[in-house]
Amino acid sequence: MSIPEIDLLTSYVSRIFRVEDVTAGNPKEWIARYRGQLLSEDTTAAYDQLADSLRQYDLTPLFRKEDGNKQLIYLVPSPTPPKSSSRMHINIILFILTIISVMVTGIDLPPDAIPPDRPLSLTFLLRYLWTGWPFALSMLGILFAHEMGHYIACRYYKVPATLPYFLPAPFISPLGTLGAFIIMRGIPKNKRVLFDVGVAGPLAGLIVAIPVLFIGLSISQLGPVEPPPPGMTGLLEGNSVFYLLSKYMVFGELLPKPLSMDGLSPALYWLQYFFTGQPIPFNGLDVQLHSVALAGWAGLLVTALNLVPVGTLDGGHVAYGLFGEKARRIFPFVIGGLIALSFLPSLLTLSLRGLNFSWLLWVMILFWLGNVRSQPLDDITELDSPRRALGIFTLIIFILLFTPIPMVAY
Repeated sequence: MSIPEIDLLTSYVSRIFRVEDVTAGNPKEWIARYRGQLLSEDTTAAYDQLADSLRQYDLTPLFRKEDGNKQLIYLVPSPTPPKSSSRMHINIILFILTIISVMVTGIDLPPDAIPPDRPLSLTFLLRYLWTGWPFALSMLGILFAHEMGHYIACRYYKVPATLPYFLPAPFISPLGTLGAFIIMRGIPKNKRVLFDVGVAGPLAGLIVAIPVLFIGLSISQLGPVEPPPPGMTGLLEGNSVFYLLSKYMVFGELLPKPLSMDGLSPALYWLQYFFTGQPIPFNGLDVQLHSVALAGWAGLLVTALNLVPVGTLDGGHVAYGLFGEKARRIFPFVIGGLIALSFLPSLLTLSLRGLNFSWLLWVMILFWLGNVRSQPLDDITELDSPRRALGIFTLIIFILLFTPIPMVAY
């Protein structure tokens, strides 16, 4: 379709925008740029009116802000609609493989079932594979709810998106999976849509993860933190504020409970242990996690990681909705904090054994994700009051769920 004259396009723009100047552009990038001010405070209605007027010319308006309060409208060629994908079999195959991988991870072997002096065979694992269903159902239920929260929000706002892709990771991840994700194949209309899509996943995941955690804790037992046998390594899950309080609600005390606090006050001991995982409370009392409780704990961890307020993470969408371009200023503080958490246990023990490589890996991932964001078509419309309140509540959830030391090896 041929591009209409600038005067005709300007007549449409002038219906919702007080035009101060017009600049013609490169048709491959943008057709025209308008500086000025929207005539109405109802910016969403203004965008819809202009978008409907330009649809016949296969053009899309972009609402932008410049130098704080200056408003701009770009008219660009409409993006080609994404082709409908018929490769659903990939999603199904990955999901089935992830079910098997997570069930293998969750296998609950009877103590006398482990064959002495010989490695576990495939036949042996298949024999007891069914015992992994509580962990698999719990873990995949949380991940499925999280991703379907995103997917349903995308469908509601007519943003093209893929079905969830699950990532199996047998014998690599302690959870048997590297999580799941969907791909948005369209551009959200405004910050409100971007916010809703971003926040829907973590909230949906938590609706499942919190009951799973409390059910798992209720069927878990208390027992000592025993040193591992020679040549083997033990793992101790880290604590978030919410996880600590959850254990307190179920068992009536802060756990793990050390035999001695080494002369430290309770407040100082817990501050040290919370941020470093040191010292390991050997022979102290702790929860011997049932696999369902482990899945609940992992669900909290996954939610917190997704709520880190940078880039294209869910928390990045929330932060961008709340603070706009100012959200980029959060990035160096997040990176600096994670690097500090990586080295803090090592500095405390004066040994590289305590170095937290998981956060260093996450830092590298964030350097990639943190420099990318999904800018909506309408970047002028701000969040309404209920969404701003929900955004602040979501950031509080992130603080409560964040686990400074996710896993401690001993």
